Amino acid sequence: MSDFSLDLRDAEEELDIEDAEEGDFGGRVVLGTLDGTTPDEEWLAEIEAGNVLMLAIEGDLNELAAGFARDVKEGGGSLTHFRRFLVMSPPGIPIDTDRL
Repeated sequence: MSDFSLDLRDAEEELDIEDAEEGDFGGRVVLGTLDGTTPDEEWLAEIEAGNVLMLAIEGDLNELAAGFARDVKEGGGSLTHFRRFLVMSPPGIPIDTDRL
């Protein structure tokens, strides 16, 4: 066997992370229920604030999202229907569906 030494004490300082820190995307993940009781403007305000939404769908998705889905898409955000949830993200935070 070769004489190999791995010193991890200073490894973090050697990584080129470009000053990224936890939560650097500037928002938060908001869990909620999409059932028609929350005004569309509140969901739009969350996206505009840079937050990612994961909403449990209780009812007809097309009907429930009709008041904000187009605005999110036109504003550069993303929407994905996954199982019984609607996942929405602001511009610059893509929703990766490659593993679905």
